[in-house]
Amino acid sequence: MTFQDISKQIGQLMVFGFPGQKMTAEIRTLIHEHSLGSIILFPRNIEGPEQVRSLTLELQTEAKRAGLTHPLLICTDQENGTVRRLKKGFTVFPGSMLTGATHNPALAAEIGRRTAEEMKEAGVNWDLAPVVDVNNNPLNPVISTRSFGEDPDEVAEMAENFMTGMQSAGVIPTLKHFPGHGDTSVDSHLDLPVIDHDMKRLNRVELIPFKKCIQAGADVIMSAHVYFPAIEKQPGVPATLSRSVLTGLLRNQLHFQGVITTDCMEMNAISEGVGTANGAVKALQAGADMIMISHTYSKQQEALNKVLAGLKNGLIDETQLVQSINRIHVLKQKYLSWEDALKRETVQVKTGTDENKAFADYVYSEGVSIIRNSKKIIPFSADGKTLFIYDTHISYTNVEDKKDHLLFLEGVIRSVAPSADIFDDSDPKLYEVFDEMANGERSYSGIAVLTSSIAGNDQRVEKLMDLEKAGIPMVVIAGKSPYVVRHVPDNIPCICTYELTEPALKKAIKALFGMDVAKGIPPVTL
Repeated sequence: MTFQDISKQIGQLMVFGFPGQKMTAEIRTLIHEHSLGSIILFPRNIEGPEQVRSLTLELQTEAKRAGLTHPLLICTDQENGTVRRLKKGFTVFPGSMLTGATHNPALAAEIGRRTAEEMKEAGVNWDLAPVVDVNNNPLNPVISTRSFGEDPDEVAEMAENFMTGMQSAGVIPTLKHFPGHGDTSVDSHLDLPVIDHDMKRLNRVELIPFKKCIQAGADVIMSAHVYFPAIEKQPGVPATLSRSVLTGLLRNQLHFQGVITTDCMEMNAISEGVGTANGAVKALQAGADMIMISHTYSKQQEALNKVLAGLKNGLIDETQLVQSINRIHVLKQKYLSWEDALKRETVQVKTGTDENKAFADYVYSEGVSIIRNSKKIIPFSADGKTLFIYDTHISYTNVEDKKDHLLFLEGVIRSVAPSADIFDDSDPKLYEVFDEMANGERSYSGIAVLTSSIAGNDQRVEKLMDLEKAGIPMVVIAGKSPYVVRHVPDNIPCICTYELTEPALKKAIKALFGMDVAKGIPPVTL
């Protein structure tokens, strides 16, 4: 390729997002003037299967009109569970930690395959999943239940199966976040995390799932905005910008031949450090093939200009960029075709089907976990009156959609226990109920407490202990992080759902009354 040829292909190295449910003028310009090759979709772009298919068709039609050799890569974060962008009209498949709690890799493969079929039908051909981070830090604020668990070998097995299941249905999976984001206590959306383990430990834990999946044919790996001093000697340089990590470790030592993409370069770990546009240059210098800038058009333009300038003045190696462009074209040739990209048939054939819902329901039965039930407090009597208390203190990470996950909760409870009294923990009337219970004016056959963020010094722990001392059977439903169980008194049984999705909570509540099974075993130490 000549310099002129390479400069026209710079957009192939970019993954850009945009606002709204229609293609914007800015994206159209980027496709025509810079050969933009990849798009990332967020909830702001998504209404339902038909609308997503219409949007992806619009984007692909424009790419064809612009004369691109291959269709666009169109990606989203469909990890399932806590992080899933495709919602309305799509099947709610279990997330990683709930799948890990089944300890059945075949189920991970089937989830990967079915997820990919639904995505592909809507025109989304690239999934930013699976998360292969080993979550061995209970204080991790951003990975947690997005991980399959704490055992490196089991995470590797689950991830490989999810990956190959997705590949079998013709969608590109992505291993993230290299070389590992599991043992951090900082969210890289907000600041730069540091993992200071030596290489012996990294090889024994963090790198195992990546190695296994690379051997099994991984297509894409996403870098972590995390600093690893054992690999990168320059202080404060995250893996995304580290040649020692991306080229020295991933390419040369682990022999990964596929595409390396960055995580979003607008995250604070990059944008508040070297800056998004300068970071794009440094990531390419480090060995990344694709630069992800998810939100801001001005930053996308600035990054394109910086990369073009870097190419022109020799800051970025031409040969390396040609190799990156070729890797991307090989990936597109393997998975994409204009015939698929420009299909005009309506969806609904494989999206949100009864068969997929039934399969997902089965996995929820295998993954939702009942623990500490030696006194057989679970199941509650279906004939008695139950008090349900749910926690409104839900902590969201920056990668999650900040919506009220509990709008459906009362309906789920009523469908199982019609006579239950239901209160959120901020309702003043709840404290009137507690007083009436203390005075013997009100009684319950059982109390269920749904929580997602309880901590050891939390006043709610004292209230749980007070209620439990009253002799009423009590169960805590850990509706998100299973680690909250560590702060619940040992004599109170718990149900772990790992996610605040409707099917997970419904499974837990039905299991609470013995109307369904919950066979899971937590894949982390509680």
